Amino acid sequence: MTSPDDAAVGSATTAGTRRLALLSAASAAVALAAADTYVVVLALTDMMAGVGIGIDALQRATPIISGFLLGYIAVLPLIGRLSDLLDRRRILLGCLLVFAVGSAVTALAVEMPVLITGRVLQGIGGGGLVPATLALVADLWPPHRRGTPLGVVGAVQELGSVLGPVLGAVVLAWSGWRAIFWLNVAAALVLYAVIHHLGSRSVPSGSERGGSARRRRNRALPVVAAVLTVLGLGVTGLALAAPESLVTDVALGAPFVPFAGTSRLLTPIGVVGLGLLLVVAALTAPRWWAVLRRADLVGALLVAVALGSLVLTFASSDPEKEVVGPLGYSLLPVGALALVVLAWWHRRAADPLIPRGVVGARGLRALAVSLLVGAALVAVVVDVPLLARLTDTYDETGAALVLVRFLLAVPVGALLGGWSLRRLGDGAVAGAGLLLAGGGLLVMSRWTLESVSATVPATVVLVVVGLGMGLALAPVNNAALADSPADAHGVASSLVVVARMVGMVVGLALLTSIGLSRYFEAVRRLPNQLDTGALIGAGVVQVQTVFLGGAVAALLGAVAAFTLGVSGRVTATEAADADAPRFVAL
Repeated sequence: MTSPDDAAVGSATTAGTRRLALLSAASAAVALAAADTYVVVLALTDMMAGVGIGIDALQRATPIISGFLLGYIAVLPLIGRLSDLLDRRRILLGCLLVFAVGSAVTALAVEMPVLITGRVLQGIGGGGLVPATLALVADLWPPHRRGTPLGVVGAVQELGSVLGPVLGAVVLAWSGWRAIFWLNVAAALVLYAVIHHLGSRSVPSGSERGGSARRRRNRALPVVAAVLTVLGLGVTGLALAAPESLVTDVALGAPFVPFAGTSRLLTPIGVVGLGLLLVVAALTAPRWWAVLRRADLVGALLVAVALGSLVLTFASSDPEKEVVGPLGYSLLPVGALALVVLAWWHRRAADPLIPRGVVGARGLRALAVSLLVGAALVAVVVDVPLLARLTDTYDETGAALVLVRFLLAVPVGALLGGWSLRRLGDGAVAGAGLLLAGGGLLVMSRWTLESVSATVPATVVLVVVGLGMGLALAPVNNAALADSPADAHGVASSLVVVARMVGMVVGLALLTSIGLSRYFEAVRRLPNQLDTGALIGAGVVQVQTVFLGGAVAALLGAVAAFTLGVSGRVTATEAADADAPRFVAL
C-alpha cells in the first residue's frame, strides 16, 4: 500500500518532469524562431528572385527583413499581456500556429506583398514565443531558482541564431529557399503537438475556471470555427500555390483566373479562402474582442505605432547615406506622438497594457541594460565578418566562421550566467559579464587585419566577449521578473526583449553611421583615393569605430547592471516560496 508521503513524492516527481519537458519544448520553439531571424541571410537573393525582384533592386528587398522585425517587436507587449491574462501554454500554442501559417505563406509567395505578410506573421508568432516562455519560467520556478532555466532560454535563443544560417546553407545545398520555410511549418506543428500533449491533463487557470460551464454548453461554435479555419487556410493556400495541373485545366482553371492583374489572391478561389477566414473572425469576435479589451487594445495600438515607427525608420535606412530611413522624418514624429498619447493613456486607463509597477524599481534599469546589450551585440555580429572580409585570408564563408566563435560563446555564457545566480546577485553577474565584454571590445577597437587573421588570439577575444554578453542575459530577465507583479510577468519579459531588439536596430544604424563618417573622413585625407590598400585601411578605421562604440555600450551597461544588486542570498520569504503551491500552466 502506498503511503501519502510516497504519493506526494511521486506527484512532485511527475510535476517536475512535466515542467522540465514543457520548458524543453518551449525553448525549442524559441530556438526555431531565433533561427528564422537569420536564416534569410543566405536565401535573400533567391527569395527576391522568387517574387520577381532582380539583384539590381536590392533596396526593394528591405521589407523582407524589416517586415519580420516589425512583427517581432511591435506586438510583443500585447502578446506578453495576453500571456498574463490567459494560460501561458495557450499563448505558446497560438504563437506556434501564427508562426506556422506565416512560414507557409512565405513559402507559397510569388508576390512581394504576400511575402512581406508571411514574414510579418512569422515575426509576430516567433517574437511572442520568447516572453511567454520567460513568463512560464516565472510560473514554474520560485524567484531564487529561476536563474538556470532563464539561462537555458537565453542560451537556446542565441544558439538558434548560430544554427539559422547553417541550417539555411544546408537546405539551400539540396533544395530551394521555399524548403526552409516548409521545414519551419513541420517543426512548428511538431512542437505544437508536444506542448498540447503536455498540457492535456492540466487544470484550468483561475481566470478560465469560471467559463468552463459555458464552454461545455456551447461546444458547437469552437468546432465550427476550427473547421472553417482549416478550410479557409486550405483554400487560401491552394490559391497561393496555384498548382499548374489545376490552373491549366480548361474546367478547373477558372477559379484561378485573376480578376485583375496577376495576383493569386485576387481570384475567385482566393476570395473564397479569405472570405472563410473573415467569417471565422466574425464568429469568434465576441471571444477574442473581449480578451483584447481586457489587455488594453488602445495601449497596444499606441505601443505598436511607436515601436513600428522606430523599427521602420532605422531598419530601412541605408547606413552609407543616412541614419534615418526615407520615411523616418515622417515616422519619428508619429512615433513620438504615440508615446506622448501612451503616457497620457497609461495614467488614465483603469487596467493599462503595461501594469503600473512593472517599469519601476529595478525594472527600468534592467530595460536600460538590455538596450545597451543589444547595441553592443549588433556591433560584433555585423562588423566582425566585415573586418574578416577585408583581409586576404577569409572568403564569405570563412568570415562567417570567424563570427561563429563569438556566437557559440554567447549561449555558453547565458548558461553560466543563469547558474551563477544561485550564489550571486543579478547585478554582480550581469555587471561582471559586461565588463568582460566591454574590455574585449576595447581590444577589438584596436584590431588590424593581422589581428583578425591571428586565429588563437582573435578566438580568445571573441570568446571572452561572447561569454561576457551571455552572462548578462539571465540576470536582466531575472531582475525584471523579480520586481514585477506576478500577474505581469509576461509584459515584463516582453519589454526586456523589446529593449534588446530596439538596441540592436538603433545601435546598428547609429554605430554604422558614425563608423562610415570616419571612413569617408579617412578617404578624403588620402593623397590617392584609388589606392586599394589605403581604402582597405580606411575600412579598418570604420570597423574599429564601431567596435569602440560597442565597447562604450557594454561598459555603460555594466555600470547600470551593478545597480541591480550584487548579493545572491536567499531571503526567508523566497525560501518559503519554494515550497508553496505555484500556478503551473501545463
